[in-house]
Amino acid sequence: MENRKLIQVDEKVPLNLMIPLSLQHMFAMFGASVLVPILFNINPSVVLLMNGIGTLLFILITKGKAPAYLGSSFAFLAPAGLVISKWGYPDALGGFISVGFALCILSLIIYKFGVKWIDVVLPAAAMGPVVALIGLELASTAASTAGLIPTQDAPNIDSKNVIVFLVTLSFAVFGNVLFRKFFAVIPILISIIAGYITALITKVVTVDQVSEALHTNLFVIPNFQAPHFNLQAILMILPVILVLASEHIGHQIVTSKIVDRDLLKDPGLHRSMFADGISTMLSGFVGSVPTTTYGENIGVMAITKVYSVWVIGGAAVFSVLAAFIGPVAALIQTIPGPVIGGISFLLYGMIGASGIRVMVDSHVDYSRSRNLTLTSVVFVTGLSGVALSIGQVTLKGMVLACIVGMVLSLLFFIFDKLGLTNDK
Repeated sequence: MENRKLIQVDEKVPLNLMIPLSLQHMFAMFGASVLVPILFNINPSVVLLMNGIGTLLFILITKGKAPAYLGSSFAFLAPAGLVISKWGYPDALGGFISVGFALCILSLIIYKFGVKWIDVVLPAAAMGPVVALIGLELASTAASTAGLIPTQDAPNIDSKNVIVFLVTLSFAVFGNVLFRKFFAVIPILISIIAGYITALITKVVTVDQVSEALHTNLFVIPNFQAPHFNLQAILMILPVILVLASEHIGHQIVTSKIVDRDLLKDPGLHRSMFADGISTMLSGFVGSVPTTTYGENIGVMAITKVYSVWVIGGAAVFSVLAAFIGPVAALIQTIPGPVIGGISFLLYGMIGASGIRVMVDSHVDYSRSRNLTLTSVVFVTGLSGVALSIGQVTLKGMVLACIVGMVLSLLFFIFDKLGLTNDK
């Protein structure tokens, strides 16, 4: 295999190459994806199962033209947490299903009216920084996961965490530049293995933990739960649709730039959003958490230049299997934070760089006042920490920046039509 050979979306990959590439994607999403069910105090096995099934459905509905892995959505944490504390997890499931249904309705509206409106409401000068913010606002999360930021519970940074983090990140960074042939397409997987070995040596992960994971029951059944529909709970969770829609459009645009195909047109934003909604609905019906396209996996594609949906599908199959094979799920859960943080450090940066690429590829002219204003306001809104609360949902970061960018872009469009702008 040639160094850095690009593998496109529809290309099949030999089995001996697909297995490590698929594992790479599964490991990349794992840390963030299982964190959501842990915060909701439910078994991660059902989440691994539905993430895999949701991803396979996404590939099917998008006709194998949109490479994306569906993982657990963080957008629901605040409102769902309130619902769970007040009524219980089944009521939150009813809210998840309602949001998934609303996403499907929105996809039908997009199917009816097309996607040209996106160029009006989010031109490149606004979309570029919005996409960049997807990665940049997660930067602190990567550092926190790695244990590099002091907290009230852990005021001192553990040097062992730093060592594991640096080894993991070093293999990811230098492997991305120096690895050749087969190893050139699996630098993330290699860095995870190197980081895990380092964690064992430094005793961040103990031999007893590994032994306990390996002695888990061979087959386990995920803990399924039925939803309960509570109108108050649904109304508390429903505004999350604003977050999901903005996040989904941003992810599809950055993926389009990475794979050099317009995924908003083919297979279409309506198909990908519908698939996202269906996956979230199905997850809610069996007791899992809502799903969303994952930035970690977008970052893996950007690094490896492997965009094949066959690889993504393989990762989904591994996720389904891991849900039923006890030792596998247990062993994966022993991957420590410094390893996940080391990988995320690079992946999130790749997404941020993709946002800059949107502006460069679109030849945004910053001699025009509107473009300079749009980019400036969107970046500052997203990074300033300012928040807007609507009921139980708080809009901040990339989502609030996206909404502000859309409002400004629409106003500039109206000013153009009225002949009021000075840079047309």
